[in-house]
Amino acid sequence: MFRLTKEQEDDWWEVEALYDLCFAPGREALSSYRLRDGVPKVADLSLVARDRRDIVAGAIRYWPIEISGVQALLLGPIAVHPTRQGEGLGALLMQESLARAAVMGWERVLLVGDAPYYKRFGFSKLADVQMPPPTNPERVLGLDLIEGAWDMVAGKVGKAVV
Repeated sequence: MFRLTKEQEDDWWEVEALYDLCFAPGREALSSYRLRDGVPKVADLSLVARDRRDIVAGAIRYWPIEISGVQALLLGPIAVHPTRQGEGLGALLMQESLARAAVMGWERVLLVGDAPYYKRFGFSKLADVQMPPPTNPERVLGLDLIEGAWDMVAGKVGKAVV
């Protein structure tokens, strides 16, 4: 049993520690972090999962981005504590946050990840969308929250104008 809440300022250290545990050193050097620099995360979609003992078991964050003037969400990072993996928490974080994004009126979501894993959530390769280098184009994936939302969207991913 997990309790999902919006990430609060007081959660920051625990969530960052989780990301440090789950990802390789230097994760902030990835191109997706340059898109987040100086841009506030989408607070209503950035969720923390706590277990019965109130320990952070998982977290997910979203950021606004633009592709040729079209708004989208950048999903990530998402992480589940190694001791809680295999319990469906990652799927819960994905499904809940994507449902909230749709209700909030977001139309499209982008992430950089493994297509075989994210395919089960409806993500597929975005052939005409380019993340800043060095990003493997095979890992640039998108999800329509509204049918056809990625149709005709092409170009370079950039920071959202805040």
